[in-house]
Amino acid sequence: MLTAAELPETIPVFPLPGALLLPRAKLPLHIFEPRYLAMLDACMASEARLIGMIQPRGVPTGVEGRLHSIGCAGRLTSFSETEDGRYMITLTGISRFRLIDEVEPGATPYRRARISWDGFARDLGRAESDPAMDRAGFLDLLGRYFEAVSLTTDWSSLKEAEDELLINALSMMCPFQPEERQALLEAPSLATRRETLVTLMEFALAGRGGQKGETLQ
Repeated sequence: MLTAAELPETIPVFPLPGALLLPRAKLPLHIFEPRYLAMLDACMASEARLIGMIQPRGVPTGVEGRLHSIGCAGRLTSFSETEDGRYMITLTGISRFRLIDEVEPGATPYRRARISWDGFARDLGRAESDPAMDRAGFLDLLGRYFEAVSLTTDWSSLKEAEDELLINALSMMCPFQPEERQALLEAPSLATRRETLVTLMEFALAGRGGQKGETLQ
């Protein structure tokens, strides 16, 4: 893991609607556009090997423009190259960051940004726990939500997962809208993220005519 002193002030950023990376979580990506292949080459040549995942703000899916103010930097931890020159990579979340401004376009075809790591010290620490979580009630709600959106999972693994792994993995895998994913990213603590996750699942169930039951917070 990187320390706060090792984190750079400028990083390449990958604007991708709907992509959510959280600290200590892993995000697989398929890289094939020439500009992002160039970004990946530069990332592998750098000491920190960081890429900032950040969502475009308020634009249709697939259209890049203004960026959200908060993203999450991931360290390149695995990659493989296909025969046609594309990459399958994995980013491991290091820390969230706040966007200061973008570096003026210049020598690189990809976007770069000056960022601040202030306010996200907990991201560099140990995995968080959520002692207040009603796990049985949470899993019951999750089961109803998965049934409503036609998802399946390994329930035995979910029941045994640590709090952070459970909440963050669900935040990343559930089919939420980009702005909902941004709310999960910006949650200041694991407990707040779980509360946001519960709200989103209950809202989705209500929209499908499901029964919300008791509110889980």
